[in-house]
Amino acid sequence: MYANKEEDERVSFFIFCHFFDESTSALQKGLSVIYLHFNGSHRAMRGAAMSVITAVSGFVLLTVTVVLGQYGWGVTYTSTQICAVKGSTVEIRCTYTYPSRQYNPYRVVRTFWLTKESNNEPVDLRTDPEYSGRVQYQCENNDCTLRITDLRESDSAEYRFKFITNHEGGKYSGVPGVTLTVTDLQVQVSRSAVRGDSKSADLKCESSCPLPDNLSYIWYKNEQIITGQTSNSYTDYCDPTNRISCAVRGYENSRAPSVVVKDVWDVTYTSTQVCAFKGSTAEIRCTFRYPSTINGRNTRVQKDFWFIRDENNEPVDLKTEAEYSGRVQYQSENNDCTLRISDLRESDSAEYKFRFITNDPGGKYSGSPGVTLTVTDPQLQVHVRRSTVNSYSNWTELTCHNNCQLPDQSSYIWYRNGHKLSSEKQYLHLNTFDSVDSFHCAVKGYEQFPSPTVCEFTSLTPLLLNKADLFLFGKVLMFLF
Repeated sequence: MYANKEEDERVSFFIFCHFFDESTSALQKGLSVIYLHFNGSHRAMRGAAMSVITAVSGFVLLTVTVVLGQYGWGVTYTSTQICAVKGSTVEIRCTYTYPSRQYNPYRVVRTFWLTKESNNEPVDLRTDPEYSGRVQYQCENNDCTLRITDLRESDSAEYRFKFITNHEGGKYSGVPGVTLTVTDLQVQVSRSAVRGDSKSADLKCESSCPLPDNLSYIWYKNEQIITGQTSNSYTDYCDPTNRISCAVRGYENSRAPSVVVKDVWDVTYTSTQVCAFKGSTAEIRCTFRYPSTINGRNTRVQKDFWFIRDENNEPVDLKTEAEYSGRVQYQSENNDCTLRISDLRESDSAEYKFRFITNDPGGKYSGSPGVTLTVTDPQLQVHVRRSTVNSYSNWTELTCHNNCQLPDQSSYIWYRNGHKLSSEKQYLHLNTFDSVDSFHCAVKGYEQFPSPTVCEFTSLTPLLLNKADLFLFGKVLMFLF
């Protein structure tokens, strides 16, 4: 019999049993009760899960898994999810237990908290330079508390408690630990109203995770404290000259960025400039806002659409335009709006605007200025940069350049002498460049628009190559010094 310990939390016992009687009944009798020597004492492992791995020539290999937490080892956290504001102080609490025994009893010799390991060894939080001077431990009667001050967003992590006893192997980590999320405050418009010429907005001081309910807040208007406001909500009239902010009382240095509530009607585009290739699909996204009530009546959106032109002073729904037939889709949900145009043409280059109409006779709004979409051929060019420091060190770097600003996750295809290379990056680094080699590139998915081929530039002298940035458009060389 031997034992295999995993992180001191589980012990797997592999038991070899030899039976001289090879009959089935004798085997069953031999396995009815098995006594194991565990931690210096004999325990009858009744109810433990056992599985017969193999039975060859009268030998049986059994696997029994014992969870130490079931035998008096454990860590219990007061909470497993904590949200805190940047700059504040947080306390994470737990209790721990370990077995008691009369002979050579366990005694805890070390306790600490950790978020990571180094060389398979847990790193005590107090030794981590990122937490220097900001961490305190307090342990008493098996109750332990971790206190972190001046919280930073980088402190967001899973925190675990570990204790070590005077016995080799007598240690335990509380897994899973406590997930701490450190967040900024934000001022959000939760509700707005229009009554006559007056516009008001309900503001909330919020974070990306739920904060405790018992916090007290401070609201600021134009850097001055608004007296009498201690909850996380505040109502104010819309005034473009007012800047509103908030903070949790006691942590005024971690104030939310100021916002200006200019209007209760608004459309905000994710990007105001979009470039896409001919034949591809473009998505234009936005969010929109409107008053919750107008003159005491609840407001709801009855229609929303995108447009690029007016007719008789009225916007024309893009779906009714013959040139876009079957190529346009709208998606609008929870005040998020998306326009999707497929099979793009150069004639689709235009300024796109989102418009919505509510159940109030005057409750309609268009987001202007809109989003400028530019549809173009890739017009790829291979830019070449080559350097020769000495006869032993030289390199060539090729860049697949295009006039459109593509998403960072775009993939490229490189070709050497017409054969595809494995690289999918925008840059291709070469240690050698043979005079017979030629290169060109394409954007993945748009292989029908390759760049011109680059070749015939090996006759440059080493002196020029030390300084040259070469931009090759086809077989034309341009040297920039």
